[in-house]
Amino acid sequence: MIRPIVAYGAPVLKIKATEIDQEYSNLSSLIEDMWETMYASHGVGLAAPQIGLPIRLFVIDAAPFAEDDELESEEILELKSFKKVFINPKMVSEEGEKWTFNEGCLSIPDIREDVDRHENITIEFFDENFKKQILTLNGLPARVVQHEYDHIEGILFTDHLSSLKRRLIKNKLTAISKGAISVDYPMKFPNKLKRK
Repeated sequence: MIRPIVAYGAPVLKIKATEIDQEYSNLSSLIEDMWETMYASHGVGLAAPQIGLPIRLFVIDAAPFAEDDELESEEILELKSFKKVFINPKMVSEEGEKWTFNEGCLSIPDIREDVDRHENITIEFFDENFKKQILTLNGLPARVVQHEYDHIEGILFTDHLSSLKRRLIKNKLTAISKGAISVDYPMKFPNKLKRK
């Protein structure tokens, strides 16, 4: 089932999400819904807060990045096969040079900005079967994980921008929160003006 994505301005996007256990109600169907929602909105990652659930869960499928012509063949293979469910993740380390990449977000449509993130990360998490995993990642997979991890910490990519950049996009962000935008996937807008 495709769920509406919560837009910028919703309180759930700014709170630190809570951990869940194996008994979490309908977890496997929630994960299926998250995959379906992410693919329907052409995303590479989706965190539970983005569908209104303040829990520590996100899904990633980095395959769309593999279509970049400038990548090496091993990078393409890595991105094509990078499809994972992250439950209760903990960032173990973020290291290496920070590098800039133009990021967007399904909760903040029509805005893309350059964001600096660490090149290498190590993350500990449970997969969809609640098996503990530890991954060390670099490059684009590390970046996508950092972006989604931020979501469960109540951080948006716009929080990484300079105050000047944030001021420049303030009107666009306000328009998004009010639903004064056009998107091709279902969304919930926290400040949508009700028609009388």
